[in-house]
Amino acid sequence: MIRVIIERHIAESLESAYEERSRSILQSAVAAAGFVSGETLVDARDRNHRFTLANWRSEADWDRWYNSEERRRLLSEVKPMMDQDERITILEQC
Repeated sequence: MIRVIIERHIAESLESAYEERSRSILQSAVAAAGFVSGETLVDARDRNHRFTLANWRSEADWDRWYNSEERRRLLSEVKPMMDQDERITILEQC
């Protein structure tokens, strides 16, 4: 199993619009093959800094979702609301 950390920073005043659309991304990921679990957290010191922590069965499952047309389409809806590029970190157990 791997853990993926998706880090996004939302532009001022777009938080509620982002929340609505980002939920769609997570809902679609839940239905993807290999998705195990996920949660979204907000930086306690910067409410526009968001983290999604997702557990995937394998890196191949994550790659399939990451490169899917569905994810690209959904991400294109939230990308204009971000004031920085999305950062992704893939972690595995030692």
